[in-house]
Amino acid sequence: MGFFDHLQKGGAGGFSLQPKKAQIRKVVQTRPAAPTRSATHTPETRSPRVQPSAERSQKAQSLKSRSVSSDLEARSAKRLGTPSRIRKRPTPEQRLSSDDDASDSDASFEVHKRARMSASAEPDPARRLRSVKAFSEEGSRPFKMMHAAEITSGQKAGKFKPAFGADGKAKQILLRYPSASPKERYECVVPRENDEFRPIDDIVQVIETVADHYIPAEAADEFNDETTGIKRRLRRALAVTSENQFLDAVNDYNEAIQRLVKDGSLAKQLDSTLRIDLPWVERILTQIYSRTVSPRVESLRQYENGTDNVYGELLPRFISTIFKETKLKSGQVFVDLGSGVGNVVLQAALEIGCESWGCEMMSNACDLADLQQSEFKARCRLWGIVPGKTHLVRGDFLEQESIISVLKRADVVLINNQAFTPQLNNELINHFLDMKEGCKIVSLKSFVPAGHKIQSRNLNSPINLLQVQQKNYWSNNVSWTDVGGTYFIATKDSSRLKAFIDPTP
Repeated sequence: MGFFDHLQKGGAGGFSLQPKKAQIRKVVQTRPAAPTRSATHTPETRSPRVQPSAERSQKAQSLKSRSVSSDLEARSAKRLGTPSRIRKRPTPEQRLSSDDDASDSDASFEVHKRARMSASAEPDPARRLRSVKAFSEEGSRPFKMMHAAEITSGQKAGKFKPAFGADGKAKQILLRYPSASPKERYECVVPRENDEFRPIDDIVQVIETVADHYIPAEAADEFNDETTGIKRRLRRALAVTSENQFLDAVNDYNEAIQRLVKDGSLAKQLDSTLRIDLPWVERILTQIYSRTVSPRVESLRQYENGTDNVYGELLPRFISTIFKETKLKSGQVFVDLGSGVGNVVLQAALEIGCESWGCEMMSNACDLADLQQSEFKARCRLWGIVPGKTHLVRGDFLEQESIISVLKRADVVLINNQAFTPQLNNELINHFLDMKEGCKIVSLKSFVPAGHKIQSRNLNSPINLLQVQQKNYWSNNVSWTDVGGTYFIATKDSSRLKAFIDPTP
């Protein structure tokens, strides 16, 4: 399992569903002599201050959650009279999601309240959110996607068991999405180990997300009523470990969504929506990651002829904040230099709807990025959303012509230069000369030294073209530490240099 699975949080309802693992990953570089340029959201470091171990990441985690499936399993065992057994304490988690709200008081979900702080991008009136194809007759035809049932069957079938304490073969569940697309297949199972995919959790989170973001006000009671609503019925079914009640609630949800798709209510609701809120973004990205990267995450450690390096992730909340701070819009261009498995590239295309580019030099990460990109297109269709165009480029971002070209018209460039050598930073700085006025370069280390002033002796330095702002990020924004830190937004602005050269009004 990998990043998004172990950072997965409950849906819009606010309860945490899935335990997580530490996110720092140790890999080996493909080219030991070359400067590392891997994954904007996966910084390398050789600093002794960062421990290359899961233990350090675990220490950084301050919040824990319990899964619906775990609670369900425990209650099923108790109900059936099975003696309890000693279990390992769940791995401390780092959450993918942003906000935690209170959940039902009569369901045994563990909830952690936090101050609600919106990191979502500002509304964009120019953004066309709804996919016309996804709501058309053509969109109802089958298409290639990774069904949840494919994760829990086949070679991995032995890692799962029927949910709700049921005997025999697990039942199949079909789940409808808020579009005309075919239903997704699930198996009604729970994992035998905490770090496997949890289909029950996924179903609940999908329904919570749909209820909170797609349903018009006049139909909301059917989903949100605190006594008879579908969300309430799902929680109650899990609390009393009733498979029949759970399946009935899912079937009623499917029928309601089918009706609202047919009468145009969901399409109308999407047409009036000007942004995708962060929890909604997280849900879709988590689904993509769990179906593509998680089953293959071990391949990220299989690099040849190199040294061990520590990797971490910039979490979606942090990335969403960057989008907001840089005022990235749907008609603009975003570039991620060192894009790893493509998480940030996909987030920009989904959350903002912009043209989104990434470049990565590690072949295993690139393979996983390709899988994510393919599933990303399918998931966006399921959710009825049209994203921005995504471009994932393999190779060195200093050498790839397509990247060199797109940088000239980029509006926001993200560079995690946390561990870049001075030589590599200098090579990057030379590319700033060709970037357009107003382009914003986001980095974890500033390209402009503190106290730098334009002088005659440094007149030709490209950094004179950059106006830098230092920003703070807070806890739970990066995976390698629970504490905050700083990042920098450099805007290309030649006015200061021109004023120095020609100070006359």
